[in-house]
Amino acid sequence: MANKQPAQTFRLGELFSGPGGIAKGAALASGVAGNTIAHAWATDYDKDTCETYRTNFKGAKVIHKDVRKLDIKNELGPIDALAFGFPCNDFSVVGERKGIDGTFGPLYEYGARVIDEYTPKWFVAENVGGLRNSNDGLAFETILDRLQHAAPEKGGYRLYPHLYKFEEYGVPQRRHRILIVGIREDIDVEFVVPSPEPYKDADVSVETALKDIPGWAANQEYTRQSEDVVKRLKRIKPGENAFTADLPPELQLNVAGAKISQIYKRLEAQKPSYTITGSGGGGTHVYHWEEHRALTNRERARIQTFPDSFEFKGGKESVRKQIGMAVPVEGARVVFEAVLKTFAGIEYDGIEPNLQHLVPPRREEAERMSVASA
Repeated sequence: MANKQPAQTFRLGELFSGPGGIAKGAALASGVAGNTIAHAWATDYDKDTCETYRTNFKGAKVIHKDVRKLDIKNELGPIDALAFGFPCNDFSVVGERKGIDGTFGPLYEYGARVIDEYTPKWFVAENVGGLRNSNDGLAFETILDRLQHAAPEKGGYRLYPHLYKFEEYGVPQRRHRILIVGIREDIDVEFVVPSPEPYKDADVSVETALKDIPGWAANQEYTRQSEDVVKRLKRIKPGENAFTADLPPELQLNVAGAKISQIYKRLEAQKPSYTITGSGGGGTHVYHWEEHRALTNRERARIQTFPDSFEFKGGKESVRKQIGMAVPVEGARVVFEAVLKTFAGIEYDGIEPNLQHLVPPRREEAERMSVASA
């Protein structure tokens, strides 16, 4: 850890910003040793998502555009930090898992291009845990190599990839995500993954998470459940789903192929929620442990640790998607606080990045090793 440094303000740019989970986490983290994270710009391809961001961050520069049509050089602007949760559709365990060869798989490259252009001091890239194994591990290695060598005129970046289990950090949800922290090679600081130890006694039960939602909070509309869904839910116990519950033939689902474990799965009151998702049809909306219904969007937002004052814009299904695709606010806060402490030279409890062994040798180093062994 470097010696204590003067306070800094880091201008943060966001690609694939979502509704503002990362931005809210950054705002809550600001203030560590005087270090702050200030909004510079955010971009997303979804109109409602952009409107949600604007609503909750007054005066923010939000660009509604497909990243593939974005003029990186002229539409964005200087930044000191970058956050990008590049779309995970092709790396998720749910879906076709096309990996880096899919429509969404290559989108990490746009984050790398922004880094090439603006050479931020640090970045945080986020994706699903399935990224590790996509394309037999080649996708992750390719992404790490590209990010490691971004902004070559600055020497590239030191990478600290880690699979975070957010329920270990006070988030009431079993949400496991890879976050890659990158720090520019010419900056003499070393990032340490924050230890979950300070959160070991946190109450991460969904019962506690969903208590006392105020009547003034937005996005509390109930889903109208059909008679068959109610009958089915009455037969499903907490922790069970449509395939593990003892259902009579008329209530069983006729599903060919993989039987997704989250279909009509009930929460367990004293445990964290299973992963809140933004995609999927009926049966994937997350179901109350006691009441025979799906959660409201506000309840899903609570599980994603958005404050009650955070208002989502758009129709009910659009809002559900936004919430499911977001980074949990408290998870983002934990990581950003660690980054700010790193740059402030403040020591904190840390652990080794559990995916560090997957970072490939730098190309220059690999070439030297090859020559030496010849």
